[in-house]
Amino acid sequence: MPAARKPNPKSQKQISNDQVDPFVSPETNESYGDPNIPSNFDQFTANKQSGVSFNRSEQMSFKGDTSKPFTVGLQDIDESIMFYFQNVIRPFVYQNGTRIEVPIIYGSPEKWKSVQKDGYYKDKNGAIMAPLIMFRRDTIDKNRSLTNKLDSNSPNLYTSWKKSYNGKNSYSNFNVLTNRVPVDQFLVNVVPDYVTLTYSCTIQTYYMDQLNKIIEAVNYASDSYWGDPERFKFKASIDSYSTAVEISDNSNRMVKGTFTIKLFGYVIPDTIQKDLTAIKKYNSKSQVIIGLETVNGLTEFVSSTNGKKQQINPIIVSGGGGGAGGGGTIDPATLIYLNTNIQKLGTFVDNATVTFPSGWLPAPTGLTPTSLNNFSIFCNGTLIENEAIISFTSLGNLSTLVIDPIELGYGIDSTDEVIAIGKFNN
Repeated sequence: MPAARKPNPKSQKQISNDQVDPFVSPETNESYGDPNIPSNFDQFTANKQSGVSFNRSEQMSFKGDTSKPFTVGLQDIDESIMFYFQNVIRPFVYQNGTRIEVPIIYGSPEKWKSVQKDGYYKDKNGAIMAPLIMFRRDTIDKNRSLTNKLDSNSPNLYTSWKKSYNGKNSYSNFNVLTNRVPVDQFLVNVVPDYVTLTYSCTIQTYYMDQLNKIIEAVNYASDSYWGDPERFKFKASIDSYSTAVEISDNSNRMVKGTFTIKLFGYVIPDTIQKDLTAIKKYNSKSQVIIGLETVNGLTEFVSSTNGKKQQINPIIVSGGGGGAGGGGTIDPATLIYLNTNIQKLGTFVDNATVTFPSGWLPAPTGLTPTSLNNFSIFCNGTLIENEAIISFTSLGNLSTLVIDPIELGYGIDSTDEVIAIGKFNN
């Protein structure tokens, strides 16, 4: 007797799905299954439930690519302020005849709480650190007056730039011979989320003249773009400063100054949602330009249609001196005929007849006589198939088109625009 199997407990999802009573159509008595299971009903596919339209063709790999996806985070904005203080403003004071660089620190929650509690910042030994500049980020406000991506689940606005070199399209003589236009590769980013950030800054010094010198340097740098020139720069604005001299009971004297930096920045996050829905790079369309080619002494062309071979009327070109690749000298009249493609506007006669004010260009010797197959006819921009044309004839300087309204599905009206493009003689 086989051993009893240990039962497997159901997951919470299985328990929830068991409680769903599938919908049954009263007309067809057909059950559409459990909507919580995507395979039961096409309406409840994963993409339609999440609202994310995933297109695998737009997800190009960055493997081996020296250019990486572009991202800007809040930490990058914080670091731009730190960089500008340390490398551009470079505040300093004089104390006892010595020039002292003012240190800049970011106000982590622990450091900021210590400053708020004691009134000044101390080092690990309990000594007051002065001079000193401390800053921290207070608020982040979204700026909707500038552009946005419209819909994060399906971004519509992008910024793009072309790469200067694409390794898959290196120069070759074959590309020159075939007039091949190489593919350009573009890097793409969704437009950023523009934000306005505010930073609280505190300056603590021993003397007022030291505080004045720091404020003068910071105020001079206001209304400019702060950050590393080789990374990111953001416009900073400082409107007011407050100064105070504090003396505690134990005779510790501290000069403090506070001000607020308003920074206009932008954020492009590195998130899974953006990777799934946003285009990161794409290639332009490749082109191969083929000019007119002739072959000397060709007697027939054979093509295959639905697996059956058929003979096509040949194009005979009178041969002269053999050129490269076996080509001969082409007759000028043949060249003019092959390159002719003239557009004419038709004149309404009745609901099945239209005339064009031009005759047909006769085909040179050796080419198939000019016929309906050498023309494309459009009614209001829609191609009229040859099956719907009863006849298209030329007499003198007038070409007449007769259609079958039943086969075409409609008759020609006097307000319709009928255009023929082909081998007219003028």
